[in-house]
Formats: sequence, structure tokens, C-alpha cells
Amino acid sequence: MIIIDGSYGEGGGQILRTSIALSAITEEPVKIINIRANRPNPGLRPQHLHGILALKELANARVEGAYVGSKELIFIPGRIKPKNINVNIGTAGSITLVLQALLPAMAFAEGRIEFRITGGTDVAWSPPVDYLKNVTLFALERIGVRGEIFIERRGHYPKGGGIVRGFVDPWEEKRSINAVEYKRVIKIKGISHATNLPSHVAERQAKGARAELERLGVPIEIETEVSTSIGPGSGIVLWAETDCLRLGGDALGKRGKPAEVVGKEAAQELLEQLKTGACVDKFLGDQLIPFIAFSGGKIKVAEITKHLITNTWVVEQFLGKVFEVNGELGKPGEIKVVRRVEL
Repeated sequence: MIIIDGSYGEGGGQILRTSIALSAITEEPVKIINIRANRPNPGLRPQHLHGILALKELANARVEGAYVGSKELIFIPGRIKPKNINVNIGTAGSITLVLQALLPAMAFAEGRIEFRITGGTDVAWSPPVDYLKNVTLFALERIGVRGEIFIERRGHYPKGGGIVRGFVDPWEEKRSINAVEYKRVIKIKGISHATNLPSHVAERQAKGARAELERLGVPIEIETEVSTSIGPGSGIVLWAETDCLRLGGDALGKRGKPAEVVGKEAAQELLEQLKTGACVDKFLGDQLIPFIAFSGGKIKVAEITKHLITNTWVVEQFLGKVFEVNGELGKPGEIKVVRRVEL
């Protein structure tokens, strides 16, 4: 049984998500201690618990310590079988963080996995669902992972109630990736949404982003979406289409914050990623780590984050030496797969 110290590195939920996913993929039992020890509210939160329970179902696993607040967990996997997964987080807990745990394991099933998850689609400290749909899945398709995400309803803090469904097909052809530096930005795309709010909120967010991005001199296409849910909220996700991959930036609306400022913040975040010339933004980097261990290749990230370093460490606890990381924390750098893993 592999023992993972959940206080290592950034000490957050990513250690848990990656550990359980790799346990399911490798069929290697794992014990995680000191779960989220470096967080103000340590232990399992609802979105972590529901990610574990979904993986338990997916991998026909036995689990000990799966309850909110638990600081220690044992996961003993069986085989990953094709099935439908239905998860209700029950709060505004992040749907995308649950999906980060599920996606790698779903790709290793013998048939299509369909999922439906209820919770928060656009909440703080996690990727918005539009980012996962338009940036993450785009990159994963390059290495042969095919999946789709459909947003049925938005869910914001504190009420949640968002619904996301989709599927992931078996990862049959594992294609190596070479995503180092882009040469040109082709266009900027995005989605600005307002839920249970006037339509001008979404329009003003888009306007604020557009004003900031016009300096790039490329076409800008920002779609506005107005919808209803069980609570109000707004946000904007932008992505740059390059000759390599897509880089993203996002921001959430907040009571008292002008909508134009929300759009401007998302645009500035995107511009910050683009100025490094790297193919992979700082958010996508750590998301790709569990996948490229199996596909092989090399990526350059706009910033080497603690999340990324921690994720490489977790992967190597299961798979042995896989990565070579060149660069300093907080700066652009390259991650090279020195040994492609085959199962």
C-alpha cells in the first residue's frame, strides 16, 4: 500500500484527487494521511468526499475514512468499469474539482463513462466549468483523451444547484504532446455569464474584457449568456486560441464589484499568461501532469506553481521517476516526461 502525506508541498485537495485517481488507474491501494493539513479547515470537504465516493463507485473500491472532516483515508480499488456516475455534492462545492479527480480514471475505463454532477459550476478557488470545457478538454484531446462537458444549469456560492453532465471515452491512442512556445495568437474567445441577474451584467463584463484585450490586434469573440438558477452570480472565462494550445483567464462577479472590472480582471489574467510565450497557462499545467505521464512529451508552463510541483511528486509516488522539471517556482518553466508509463 502506498502512503501519501497530504501535508506535502501545497498540502491541499489536489494531493487527494490525484492520489485516488492514480490508485484507481494502477489498482494500487493507497493511504492518505494529514489530508489538507495546510488549509484553514483541514480534512475532507464535501466536494472532496463526493469525488472519492464517485471514484469508489467507478473503481469498485473499498474505502475507509470517507466523511467530511476526515484527515486520513484508505482507498482499495477494484477494476474501473464503464457505467453512469451521478454525484450530488449537496452544496456549492466545486463540480470541476470533482471532475479533476474523475477525469484521469474515467479515461482508463474499458468503455464510455457518462456523468452528471450537481454543485457549484463557478466558485472561488477552483477552475470555472467553462475553463474545463474549453481549455482543459481541448488540451486533453491533443493527447487522445476524448470527452464532452455540457452545462445544464449554473451554480454559484452559496446555494450551488448547478448541473453539469458529460462523458469520457476510453483513452485508446495515447499521443505524445510537444507544447512549448506558441508563435501567434489567432483569436480570443470567451463566455460572459449572468445568472438571476440583469443581462447588462454579462454584457458589461464582456465589454470590460474586450477593452483590455483590443491591444492584441486579433479577433475577439465573447459570447454572453443569461440564465436562471437557484441563486445569483456572474463570471467570465476567456481563452486565447494559439497555434499551439489554448491559454485561459477568468474572474467571478462579486457584490459591489463593477461588472467592467470583472471583465478587466479576467483579461489581465489572460494577458499575464500570454506574455510568457508558453503554450500552457499556469492553471492547465498541473491538470495535465497525471495525463502526460502516460502520453509522454514536453510542455512549457507560464508559471511553475506549487500545485504543479506537488502534482508531479504525487504521480511519482505511484509511477516512479517520470518528470524532469526545469525552472524556478513562480516563473515559466518546462516539464519533460523522461519515462513514459505504460500500463
